[in-house]
Amino acid sequence: MPKSKVSQFEFVALMASLMSVVALAIDALLPALDIIGIAVGTDQLADNQLLITMIFVGLGIGPLIFGPLSDSQGRKPIVYIGFAVFIFASFICVYASSLEMMVLGRILQGVGLSAPRTISIAIIRDMYEGDYMARIMSFVTVVFILIPVIAPALGKFILDHYDWQTIFYIQIVFSLLVAFWFWKRQKETLTQEKRISFNHKVILNGFKQIFQQRRTMAFTLISGFVVGSFLVYLSSSQQIFQEQYGLKDEFPYIFAGLAIVFGFSIFLNAMLVVRFGMEKLVSYALFLFFGVSLLYVVLFYGAPNPSIEIVLTFFALQFFAISFLFGNLRALSMEPVGHIAGIAAAITGFISTLMAVPISIIIGRYISDTALPLFLGFLGCSFLSLFILFYVKRYGRK
Repeated sequence: MPKSKVSQFEFVALMASLMSVVALAIDALLPALDIIGIAVGTDQLADNQLLITMIFVGLGIGPLIFGPLSDSQGRKPIVYIGFAVFIFASFICVYASSLEMMVLGRILQGVGLSAPRTISIAIIRDMYEGDYMARIMSFVTVVFILIPVIAPALGKFILDHYDWQTIFYIQIVFSLLVAFWFWKRQKETLTQEKRISFNHKVILNGFKQIFQQRRTMAFTLISGFVVGSFLVYLSSSQQIFQEQYGLKDEFPYIFAGLAIVFGFSIFLNAMLVVRFGMEKLVSYALFLFFGVSLLYVVLFYGAPNPSIEIVLTFFALQFFAISFLFGNLRALSMEPVGHIAGIAAAITGFISTLMAVPISIIIGRYISDTALPLFLGFLGCSFLSLFILFYVKRYGRK
């Protein structure tokens, strides 16, 4: 465990930076989706959402390889391999001339970035557990949220002065700087005696152990619904604010403002989680998520979009609720399986992503003239999450 406040601060900043490359690879691209869509020949606006959702396919698949490898070879070498794959994939995106090639590059970017993203969680689990793990995860997420605040504005600045390919070059430079910092300052957290030999039985046994843990499975499924509903917003936000509301120049600042709300409430979660516990905060947040979604659907079903002030208020309330879910759900799902932290982080991430991507693609296809389908998606996902939460509270204590 870090020995001082300064070392703990650097640890939090470093873990956040490992995760932040993912945010930069996603959010910096948002203002450029329509331009890239034209360059690679997309036929309709909904196809541009694939440039966001497909990276999550890689983020889901990659951990199945990198997670068990990290339990066998240690955490640090796997992070370096992941960054190498990401840089290779970034050059595929730069030179892509078709949607299929761009999608391939984005999937491979996700595969590469799944290594630092997954291993950072495993490193945190190596050093912390329980509510204190959730607290550190919350602080990490607060630092991490700085990237979504500035990334769309950075993407727009690059578009105004250079071209969309430069966005990918910036991602490469940022990943190299983070990799160097990680190499220089982070010690290996998985000792030799705790390492597990890598073979297919490790993955199969990991799946078996996770499926046997009702609480791990329940909170992983809830995470899949929450991430899926949020991914719909992430992939369609450019379409909603730039196309439906005509706020192309204002879009980066709207995105940043909502990200600040997200960061503030995650910081609040870090302050409250040790006092109240993860499970209680998750319960309250899910009820708020469901209630806000239901209110929007009741008020605006069959109606045109409300004013920008109203829709932003509803988004802010949703993000306030969701921010109490991400870190806490991940920590709750990992709590019973800390003895296989690497493979557990990989498998739980794979399951939640396997759910999230099709949820976001299906709901996103219905978003054309209004934001109502997005809130209907929020409503459905929050309802199913509450049902699972009720089940695990009643039957899942094992």
